[in-house]
Amino acid sequence: MHIESQKVTADKSQQEMFDFLTNAENYEQLMPESKEKFEVRDEKTFVFGLKGMPVIKLQIRETIEPELVVLGSTSDKLDFTLKAHISALNENQSEVQMEFNGEFNAMMAMMVKKPLSKFINTLAENIGKL
Repeated sequence: MHIESQKVTADKSQQEMFDFLTNAENYEQLMPESKEKFEVRDEKTFVFGLKGMPVIKLQIRETIEPELVVLGSTSDKLDFTLKAHISALNENQSEVQMEFNGEFNAMMAMMVKKPLSKFINTLAENIGKL
């Protein structure tokens, strides 16, 4: 399953946005209001839970400075990546697009597509508010 958020403009340079997104603690600011749990495990790993969804553990798996941050699930049951593509607009602004990729069976994909799309877009919208 492949889901992309809309592109959002943030009032941070490409490097500032990259630095923000490579710090696990900062993801709490991006979570939807339905967040019930958020816990940082180490500088690259955090756990979060949203109302009505299982708790998910994400880890920063790969970075290409200053344009890409790749988060990956640490669960075998929900194997997916979440990529943040960061483009420079000017020296004080950047554009960010979130990209979700996961392997799910047809039944699971049908159940999670709508909530995941909403989650990915909320992350992007909250980046735009930074």
